[in-house]
Amino acid sequence: MTLSHPRTLLLGPSDLLALVEGVGLHVLMDELIHALTVALREFDESVMQVPKREGFQVVSEPRPSGTIGWMPSLRRGDSLTVRVSASLPTNRAEAGLPTLVASHSVYDVRTGHLVAVMDGVFATALRTGAASAVASRYLASPDSRVLGLVGCGAQAVSQLHALSRVFRLEQVLVHDVDPDAARSFVRRVAFLGLDVRPTLLPDLEMRADILCTATTVSPGAGPVISGHALQPHAHVNAVGADQPGKAELPLALLRRSLVVPDFPAQARLEGECQQLHPDQIGPDLATVVQQPEEFQGWRERNTVFDSTGHALEDHVVTRLLLDHAWRLGLGTLVALEALGGDPLDPYSQVRGEAVGRTEAPRRAAGT
Repeated sequence: MTLSHPRTLLLGPSDLLALVEGVGLHVLMDELIHALTVALREFDESVMQVPKREGFQVVSEPRPSGTIGWMPSLRRGDSLTVRVSASLPTNRAEAGLPTLVASHSVYDVRTGHLVAVMDGVFATALRTGAASAVASRYLASPDSRVLGLVGCGAQAVSQLHALSRVFRLEQVLVHDVDPDAARSFVRRVAFLGLDVRPTLLPDLEMRADILCTATTVSPGAGPVISGHALQPHAHVNAVGADQPGKAELPLALLRRSLVVPDFPAQARLEGECQQLHPDQIGPDLATVVQQPEEFQGWRERNTVFDSTGHALEDHVVTRLLLDHAWRLGLGTLVALEALGGDPLDPYSQVRGEAVGRTEAPRRAAGT
């Protein structure tokens, strides 16, 4: 539908709360895992353009460095989704904020109109967890029952949630360098009704069928596991590496494993793949999803999903959340852009004419 005065949909925390209450958190995760699987299976670079992440390193000595970056994805003839995120390890202690702060915006590529702006913290957690679930479904042993989580921060919650939707987990072993984080994790995931136990790292490594690393280890300070006593069939989702020099896994483990990056060009620069020669890196996740029979034998051997974050995931989760928001009538439509005046006069709307008013949600072009 074309609007004479296009509005922008704003989705904030209260809208997301209503969305989750209306859809159900488990249903939402199930839908996202399915939608991401379909998007990977149908991924076509002639339709969906996804460049690697770009951004800036934020250095403020002597504090740990962080990053602020952007991840765009363009669906030809339809929309541009842009995720802008900051990963700042000092946020929690200094500002009481999550390590990751993000927002998503969607543009109609036919007009350039800003269609929607929404929180990206919840969306990032959902899509990163869902990506690990998809990768584990194709790479891990289907009989996996024990999950190990190294790092019990925010991302570990959605990792466990997503994997619990794909595998019948009997036990979850967790470890964090901060014992309080490991203890509080049990409370934070109580809604899943699983047997979650803080444990020592060697015990976790030895017993896990699937292991997720989601830490804020500093560049050059890894690895965060030894890899010596892993099960011969163990699959690892490596989530924490997101900048040059940062790595969570030991080189020996990577060399004996099938290493599957989400986005090879990006993973070689800032993921676990930066430790490897290009010849040692396996297929990307889209290839594994499209050709599962080629990699079936690896499900009983060591495998690694190198998850650095893929803008395709942002596109999928944003579309899913927006579709539900439109259906449920959530969000606020505002006249954010100066689009209602004389197209030939950029000053027309600052000469006293009405700019527009807030409206109830209704679908706009490009969504």
